[in-house]
Amino acid sequence: MLTLDAVEVWRGPSLVLSDVSLRVEAGEIVALLGANGAGKTSTLLTVSGHLRPRSGRIRLDIDGKAHDLASLPPPEIVALGVAHCPEGRQIFGGMTVLENLRLGAYLRRDGAVRADLDRMMSLFPVLAERRGGLAGRLSGGEQMMLAIARALMSRPRLLLLDEPSLGLAPQLVEQIFDVIAEIRGAGTTVLLVEQNAAMALDVADRAYVLETGEVQLSGDAHELAGDPRVREAYLGLAPEGTAGP
Repeated sequence: MLTLDAVEVWRGPSLVLSDVSLRVEAGEIVALLGANGAGKTSTLLTVSGHLRPRSGRIRLDIDGKAHDLASLPPPEIVALGVAHCPEGRQIFGGMTVLENLRLGAYLRRDGAVRADLDRMMSLFPVLAERRGGLAGRLSGGEQMMLAIARALMSRPRLLLLDEPSLGLAPQLVEQIFDVIAEIRGAGTTVLLVEQNAAMALDVADRAYVLETGEVQLSGDAHELAGDPRVREAYLGLAPEGTAGP
């Protein structure tokens, strides 16, 4: 579905992605792991059109047609079926929950928006309870649910999800990851950036590890969870077969 081939991206004078190649197949959850500054968020911003690659290709294959995302503005990328749920939620606090959700469907011209609103209220019952309230008065976990629901209102084929567990209590993190699995089960492919490597590898099919803008490791998520380098650097565990501290 999504292919990045030798992508290089600069932000001002800084090289943030160097020769990044990765793929996301339809129906997968693919995780991007790495420390702060590794290039994970920059990868999502590049796919969604908010950063432009200096070189390389970004291809989206939808219904047998290939689209070059590197040359498209963000609204056209959304229209192709790519939704970006950004780090920090970025909900509109002065608008109601319902108004935020309707904004997620602003490019749609079909007659199923109402049905999708009902689906979001079913997927996130707390949003149904708070639908007329200001989004800025929601808790952090509720705002994260709203941000995901707003992205889903565009009916994406591919969801770019950036740090959904950031700042949340453990029980809310588990709830968010249950929702991510349910989203994939409903047919939406997910490219997931997540600091909680253990949770990400548990829910993902495959994963890539970025370091200073380059892909250092990639493979099956469960196999990477057992890789000594991943266990030590991202899971806080001693390599298998060795004693911990």
